Amino acid sequence: MTKYISLDPGQSKCGIILADSSLRLVLEGKVLKSDSVVDLIDFWIRKFSIKSILIGNGTTSKYWTTLIEPLAKVQLVDETGTTLRARHRYWELWPPNKLLFWMPISLMHPNTNLDAVAALVLLEDYLGMKLKWPNKPDFRILL
Repeated sequence: MTKYISLDPGQSKCGIILADSSLRLVLEGKVLKSDSVVDLIDFWIRKFSIKSILIGNGTTSKYWTTLIEPLAKVQLVDETGTTLRARHRYWELWPPNKLLFWMPISLMHPNTNLDAVAALVLLEDYLGMKLKWPNKPDFRILL
């Protein structure tokens, strides 16, 4: 089993997922306040054998790389357009109800935080494959 952590970094909050590429499956995903991210990564590293940690290369990537590199191998990945693509990917994973099905996805905006889905898009781009996310998580920002 090959496990990855993917981080869509931000200043106040971050989307983060733990995924198994051999199972093509997201094991866990959430949106955290920035000051909780390193603790979760450290916990996942101790619990699982992590192949790599992917970090989007946006404006806060150097800060996050400096914090995380002592824990595990970090790889910067291109995050251009991931926020918009996360919206589309959200609807692929959790299709709208039948009443909204007639509406074009490009016009629908999920009423939730998409940072964890953006982290998924980063990982899927890196791996060159789509992953399953069987249980829709609560995307409220957690402590």
